[in-house]
Amino acid sequence: MLAQLTDIARLEYSFIPKSKSEDQYTRVRALVNYPIKTSEDCYLVVGAEYNRIILNLEDTYPFDRSLIETINIIDLNIGYTFKTSENWRLAFKANPRVASTLIDKMTFEDVFFNGGVFAINDRREDESVKRPFRLIFGLTYNATTGVPFPLPFVSYYRRINYHWSFSAGVPKSNVKYYFTDSNILQAFVSLDGYFAHLQRPLTINGRQVDNISLSVAVGGLGYEYCFTKNLVAYGYAGYTFRLNNVLRDNNRNEVFKLDDVNAFYLRTGIKFKI
Repeated sequence: MLAQLTDIARLEYSFIPKSKSEDQYTRVRALVNYPIKTSEDCYLVVGAEYNRIILNLEDTYPFDRSLIETINIIDLNIGYTFKTSENWRLAFKANPRVASTLIDKMTFEDVFFNGGVFAINDRREDESVKRPFRLIFGLTYNATTGVPFPLPFVSYYRRINYHWSFSAGVPKSNVKYYFTDSNILQAFVSLDGYFAHLQRPLTINGRQVDNISLSVAVGGLGYEYCFTKNLVAYGYAGYTFRLNNVLRDNNRNEVFKLDDVNAFYLRTGIKFKI
């Protein structure tokens, strides 16, 4: 959510091999946002994000693997932000999403609606603050979670000194060490995953499968290299301490577990941020 508010462009690759198996999960992600200044300190942000998820299933399964080989997630990002005082800013975000195998013509079942409202206090560039910080809190609604009401969102960043900073929140928390302003090492924990509709349902042991989901909790180390203040290359390597890849019915009940064995995790990319 935070990345969709601050990233202008991002290209990213993720990889999770299945332990003790030839199966693997890969994801290619591309994002672009365009901020439009509507008045002083007020911006309309429009953009889009595309995730292509490839499930390379080489083991033997009791269904046609080709029907879930590729998952497509397409987001339209619409945001608006404005200052309410010298230090505080409000931001609103609407995020209609298509998450589906897209084998056939798109239907309403392939579409989900997400969004949020946030209050932001960003003092990272304020020279009067001894230890720069950024606080974001708000409410988010995500139709793919299965929770029919908004959930709280909190993210807090603090620069402790020249070499150290930390960020606490969901879906990511980290501690960073700055060798220089351009070379940054971090230890992190984060959440990742997806939920999508299967346009051609599967039948497993007499039960119909309509959806697929992946939820991952991972910890590890990351490295960032800043070509400029805004252009950053990054790489993260770690190990999952929770992994749940599941086929679900129309009520989101579990029908078949594809994987729940923890595995190596890799994510790398380049982004242009504000």
